Amino acid sequence: MTAPLQVYFIRHGETAWSLSGQHTGRTDLPLTPHGEAMARALAPALQGIAFSRVLTSPRLRARATCELAGLGILAQTDARLAEWDYGDYEGLRTAEIRQRHPAWDVWENGCPGGEMPAQASARADQLIATLVALTGHVALFSHGQFGRVLAARWIGLPVAQGQHFAIAPASIGMLGFDVDHPQRRVITLWNASASGSLRAR
Repeated sequence: MTAPLQVYFIRHGETAWSLSGQHTGRTDLPLTPHGEAMARALAPALQGIAFSRVLTSPRLRARATCELAGLGILAQTDARLAEWDYGDYEGLRTAEIRQRHPAWDVWENGCPGGEMPAQASARADQLIATLVALTGHVALFSHGQFGRVLAARWIGLPVAQGQHFAIAPASIGMLGFDVDHPQRRVITLWNASASGSLRAR
């Protein structure tokens, strides 16, 4: 019998800009030493899970997290897992952006020179279309903002509702299907620390 799809969403570990609150899209920052430790701490939670596919954002911080978590040998890069493209706002904090655009909200306004909400939503939908054709356990190593987009779209919400899904560095989420309604997509775990058990899910 074919195993049903279960998606494990893992955000990369800490970087200097995740600490400072700077918007990090295309900038290829490494993990901090603490971020590397966070990524290594993922390994015990993920070991023993027979992943049928491991996909990672092309950004260094996601690829390094995947490697340190022990899944690098299985990983394939998928550009659709990249972080929201912040365009002209890359490297800026929200307060700095609002000096230029006082009412700015990425979920409503997007980023000039980067992605608009509809574009981020369409990218997530394209990824979901690929994922639902897979079976078994699939690991995704990606980013905080895009992870929120993916969570919202997985359960059919408008992209702006992604603002309600907090994602800490090196956290784990699980996307799957309702046991009693196999066509209904659900979030079975979200923003969990690596110390939590995934075995009973």
